[in-house]
Amino acid sequence: MSDSDDDDVPHLSTHTLAALQEFYAEQKQHPDPRGDDRYSIGVIEENWVCECVRISEKVLQLSQFWYSQETALRLAKEAIVAAGEGGRVACVSTPSVYQKLRELRSELVSVRLFEFDRRFAVYGEDFVFYDYSRPLDLPGDVAAHSFDVVIADPPYLSADCLKKTAETVRYLTRGKILLCTGAVMEEAAARLLGVTPCSFLPTHRRVLANEFRCYANYDSGLDHDV
Repeated sequence: MSDSDDDDVPHLSTHTLAALQEFYAEQKQHPDPRGDDRYSIGVIEENWVCECVRISEKVLQLSQFWYSQETALRLAKEAIVAAGEGGRVACVSTPSVYQKLRELRSELVSVRLFEFDRRFAVYGEDFVFYDYSRPLDLPGDVAAHSFDVVIADPPYLSADCLKKTAETVRYLTRGKILLCTGAVMEEAAARLLGVTPCSFLPTHRRVLANEFRCYANYDSGLDHDV
C-alpha cells in the first residue's frame, strides 16, 4: 500500500478510540442475552476502519461518564434513606446509581431507571426509555408525582438540557430531589428545582473537565460525614 493510500484510510482520534474501547468493554460486562458475540476482540479487529468511523458518533453519544464506586454507593444509600421503607426511587440518567441500588436493595425500596441508553433494557420493567429532549414523553404507567425521591444527572452540561431534565424531575417527584451536574449550573439548578449544593463531592471513573457537584432540595445525608 502506498503512502497516498494510507492518507485515504480514515483514522479515529485518540479520544474516539478510547470511547470505543470503553464501549466495547461495557458490552463485555453486559453480554447480549442472545449470545451475540459481535463485541469480541476478534470480531472488532476484522471490521473495516471506515465502519468504526460510521458508528463512532453513536458510541460517543452512549459513552457513560460513570461515577466512581464510592460515589455510586454514597448516592444509592442516600436515595434509600430519602425514599424510606417501601419508597420509590427514580434514577434519571444515572445508571451507575441504579446498578448500585440493585446491589443494595432488598424490599426496602423499588427503583426505576429512566435512560436513553437501550443497553439497560436488560433490566426489564425497571427500564424506561428516556429522551431528555422530550421530557414528558413517558409510558402511561409512570404517574405524576409517584416517586419519593428522584436522582438525576442531565446528560449534557447545557442550560437547555438542565431545563428539560428538570421538567421530568418535577413531574416524577413527590418532593425530594437529588441532582448531580456541573458547578456552573448551580444558579440555574436553584431556580428550576430549588436545590442547593451539598458538601459531598462526587467523583467519576474518568477525570472530567468541569467541576461536578451534588445538589438537594432537602436536608440530606450528603451534607454530613459518614
